[in-house]
Amino acid sequence: MFPVRFDIAAFHGAARAGVATTARGSYTTPLFMPVGTRGAIRHMSAMDHDHLGAQIVLANTYHLMLRPGADLVADMGGLRGFTGWDGLTLTDSGGFQVFSLDPRVDDDGVTFRSVYDGSLHRFEPETAVAVQQALGADIQMVLDQCPPLPSAPEVVRQALERSAAWAQRARHVHAAPQQSLFGIVQGGVSPAMRRESAQRTVALDFDGYGIGGLSVGETREEMLPAIAAAIAELPTDRPRYLMGVGDPASIVEAIALGVDQFDCVMQTRLGRHGTALTSSGRVNLRRAEFARSDAPIDENCDCVICARHSRAFLRHLLSVGEQTASRLISVHNVRWTIQLCDQIRSAIVTGDFDALRHDILRVWA
Repeated sequence: MFPVRFDIAAFHGAARAGVATTARGSYTTPLFMPVGTRGAIRHMSAMDHDHLGAQIVLANTYHLMLRPGADLVADMGGLRGFTGWDGLTLTDSGGFQVFSLDPRVDDDGVTFRSVYDGSLHRFEPETAVAVQQALGADIQMVLDQCPPLPSAPEVVRQALERSAAWAQRARHVHAAPQQSLFGIVQGGVSPAMRRESAQRTVALDFDGYGIGGLSVGETREEMLPAIAAAIAELPTDRPRYLMGVGDPASIVEAIALGVDQFDCVMQTRLGRHGTALTSSGRVNLRRAEFARSDAPIDENCDCVICARHSRAFLRHLLSVGEQTASRLISVHNVRWTIQLCDQIRSAIVTGDFDALRHDILRVWA
């Protein structure tokens, strides 16, 4: 494996601004990573990534394994050559599909049906490593089991044990030194189980560490102590990745605990339905009050959409069912979230993090 070097530029309490260096390039943190499930961020292409300010784009192992197939992606030059995105890529392991698609799970792995044609497939920790290796991601994640919350303690315990065993198997077979491999901490909302899972994952010495199994039904008040318990056991010289979390309040609170990077589909999901993220909260652009508004989505946003289009125009597109609206609002939402993390990074460096955190929570909490 390629151990990701993590250099910390500044601290503010536990919040940290850093630079993580992989085999193929570096990225700054705190960082929001947009999700390109099937190789592209919804409604976008690699041409959009640069003006979004994206540093890492995620892809989904489960979906790409089924269509078009990992071998085809490998033959096309990996995700970099296939998608046309020259930046860094991170592939999830398929673990979230273990949670969302309710497949048959046993101690050795997962059996599931394809969402495309119903065919049966077997997926094990070794499979996850091999598929992600073929996809050519710069960072790959181990296969884990993510239980829904709330779940009975015995369900969370079983997921923890399986995730720990699968992580060890993944670590054993990983053989691509140019690809970093991140372990994943499970344990539900139990601080004790989070600490135990973190200790067992760190003992395997991964290049970075994901905190998984959160934002799956619990409250933020339950989530934050679980994050804190995990972080207390994670090394300071490796990146910490809170998986599947992207709302502004959770981002800033997790950064305050020491988290470095995030991903979420919320930005494009809201965009598809006409809801924009702004410095004053969520805005439903379908509302009649915007019919004659010449204001941008957010006057404080530097995205190309806010520079060119009014709320009135976007409302018009939504009202007539023009698909372009979904793309434009999604582009704004992704850029707005990346910009938010950039602002938080600057505030950590300048010592203004507490004030910015207060402002974000006042609007979003």
